[in-house]
Amino acid sequence: MSDISNDELRRLSDLEDIRDLARRYAHYVWLRDADGAIDLFADDGEMDMGDRPSIIGREALQTSYREVFEASVFLPFVHGHVVDIDGDKATGTVYLDLRSTDDGKSMTGHGYYNDRYTRTDKGWKFAYRKLTLVEYREI
Repeated sequence: MSDISNDELRRLSDLEDIRDLARRYAHYVWLRDADGAIDLFADDGEMDMGDRPSIIGREALQTSYREVFEASVFLPFVHGHVVDIDGDKATGTVYLDLRSTDDGKSMTGHGYYNDRYTRTDKGWKFAYRKLTLVEYREI
């Protein structure tokens, strides 16, 4: 069995760290923990929900997430995470099954996130996240 090169070890470590962002994001959304979710974004990180203007920067993200978490419950399940790394930048797609209570209605949906990641002095962070819901309907 051959030894793993430092480059391969770093690539595997980067993949795990990036994939952990999506898992932690889902975890913090389940907990309705705006601080935890926002800490996963770069300082100038952007969240594009697809149906409204993008939310850019930690302060705006914090305000928006707190409002959303007070009004609704989202229970995301993420899977099938594909990642391409290019130095200190990366892109990825992660698939989503979603259960929620939104405006008093029980909802279900599925879709995916298209992400851009950046390596910071605090590790990998979301630079940009775009949510695409293929279906979102009342149950």
